[in-house]
Amino acid sequence: MAFDQIERPHVAIRLDAELRHAHPMTVLESAVETFGDKLALVSSFGAESAVLLHMISRIKPDMPVMFLDTGMLFGQTLDYRKALAAKLGLTGIRDLRPAFQDLATTDPEANLWKTDTDGCCHIRKVLPLDKALTEFDAWITGRKRFHGGDRMSLPVVEQADGQVKFNPLANWGKAELDGYMAEHDLPAHPLVAQGFPSIGCWPCTNPVEEGQDVRAGRWAGSEKTECGIHVARAPDAVSNVGGDI
Repeated sequence: MAFDQIERPHVAIRLDAELRHAHPMTVLESAVETFGDKLALVSSFGAESAVLLHMISRIKPDMPVMFLDTGMLFGQTLDYRKALAAKLGLTGIRDLRPAFQDLATTDPEANLWKTDTDGCCHIRKVLPLDKALTEFDAWITGRKRFHGGDRMSLPVVEQADGQVKFNPLANWGKAELDGYMAEHDLPAHPLVAQGFPSIGCWPCTNPVEEGQDVRAGRWAGSEKTECGIHVARAPDAVSNVGGDI
C-alpha cells in the first residue's frame, strides 16, 4: 500500500504505539504488510547485521536490501556480504556506490576522510542512499538502543524526511542478538573476533578495548559519532542520530 507524505507521520505514530514492545519478527511482518514493495532494508553487513538479514530471509527474501559500498570498506566486509547473501538466499541486494562525478570533483585522491569525515560520508553514503530510497515509502534499519547516546530514545517506528523508518531491533541488547545468532547458526563478521564490535569504512574504524563502548572505534579521537544517513535533512526536521545501519 502506498501512503503519501501527509499520511506517513500518522502511520508511523500508530505503528510505533502498536509495536513498541513487539518481537522484531512481528515488527518486520507488520512493515511488510503495511508497505509491501514500497519497503526496503538498509544493511551495512556489519558486526550485527546477520540477525536482521536472517529475519528478512524468513519473511521476504526478495526484499530490496540497500548495501552502501563506499569504496572504503574492509575486504572482509565485501566477502561477508557475498557469503551471507548466498547463505540466506537474499535476492534483492543492491550495491549502492558513490557517483563518479561526486568522487571526481570532491575526492579525486580518495583522501577526503583525512580532512573532512563528514564530507566523505556525505558523498559515499548519504547521497547514494538518499537517491536509492526515493522509490520507497519506508525503510528498515538495524539500530539499537543499547548502543547508547541519542539511540537510547530510539522508537521502534518513526517518521523522518517524509518516510517511515522501522527499527525492529531497538529493544534488543547484545544478549538477545548473540542468542539469535547462536540459535540460527549465523556466521559472524570475521572482524568481530579481531576486536571490532562495530564496523564501517577501514580508514575510520578501529578495534576497541574490552569494556569500551560498542562504537568507540568509529571515528575514534573525534567528536563524530555518526555517518549522517540517520540525521534528518528536511527543513525544520528533528535530527535523529543512529548507530549501525
